[in-house]
Amino acid sequence: MSEKLRVGILGGTGMVGQRFISLLDNHPWFEVTTIGASPRSAGKTYEEAVGDRWKLEKPMPNGVKNIVVKNVNDVEEIASEVDFVFSAVDMSKEEIKKIEEDYAKTETPVVSNNSAHRWTEDVPMVVPEINPEHIEVIEFQKQRLKTKRGFIAVKPNCSIQAYAPALTAWKEYEPYEVVASTYQAISGAGKTFKDWPEMEGNIIPFISGEEEKSEREPLRLWGKIQGGVIVPANGPVITSQCIRVPVLYGHTASVFVKFKKEPTKEQLIKALREFSGEPQALKLPSAPEHYIQYLEDDNRPQVAKDVNFGNGMGVSIGRLRKDSVYDWKFIGLAHNTIRGAAGGAVLCAELLKAKGYINKK
Repeated sequence: MSEKLRVGILGGTGMVGQRFISLLDNHPWFEVTTIGASPRSAGKTYEEAVGDRWKLEKPMPNGVKNIVVKNVNDVEEIASEVDFVFSAVDMSKEEIKKIEEDYAKTETPVVSNNSAHRWTEDVPMVVPEINPEHIEVIEFQKQRLKTKRGFIAVKPNCSIQAYAPALTAWKEYEPYEVVASTYQAISGAGKTFKDWPEMEGNIIPFISGEEEKSEREPLRLWGKIQGGVIVPANGPVITSQCIRVPVLYGHTASVFVKFKKEPTKEQLIKALREFSGEPQALKLPSAPEHYIQYLEDDNRPQVAKDVNFGNGMGVSIGRLRKDSVYDWKFIGLAHNTIRGAAGGAVLCAELLKAKGYINKK
């Protein structure tokens, strides 16, 4: 029997579910053994259920093609066959909250890509390089759920991955006011250009709910555990605009920052290049060797050249320069479906395994 942990993918036929399956192919610690999806997909092989809707450039892994898809609502059946699950279900927020708690209450850890539980006070929302200590709130969550092993952990919104890491690296200089405009790829909506031809040569200056997430979620990452819940930080104040652009992968951010202290450009770049976290220290399988790269060329970062830095798990920063209104401004770039979605959740699961929160049933 394999020593790898048995993994279920909830919502495995959608774009993020497909990315999970692709990233977990030949993973050293995890093996996809069960896939849950909507009732219309249940009973079909994964290859049949996806059909011509496979959205990634890399072909569907052979190891999952003949897995028979289960109804994601058959919680007990799926939970009995796995050690933990990744969640990428496409449901209403309330339905997601319920089904993820239902799985957790079967003593099955849930690592979710969804936003439903990001503001549940005892659910950690983790970028492993930024706030790994937040996983400690799981012990309080287990008390609420009355579980010994089951819990929910989530990863944050994809767009903040392009700028929150830089602001974290600069914490000692006390950023207090931030303007962050994000230019977001169509895969963030689960689309390709084949699905969404009207996006070619077009931008849409509205993404529902995205600006609120971009302004609030970094504050939760920088918060503290107090009284068994995560209390968000008070600052910096962030204001944001989010725009959909005709790019397949990669969210770009244009960011302006005011600092209480007065860092030099050299100090800011040094802080970026030296910033590291527990995934690097623990050498987790999905962790990039360097989390943040700083690019000197004026025309970088570019989606075409930089989105796959660190196998899509790294963050690229460039064009750091003085501003006439704010103190400094820069451009950030992160891969939205790898670091920003499935890859970020896989890294979170690796951290949870390394810390003893996920193990064999």
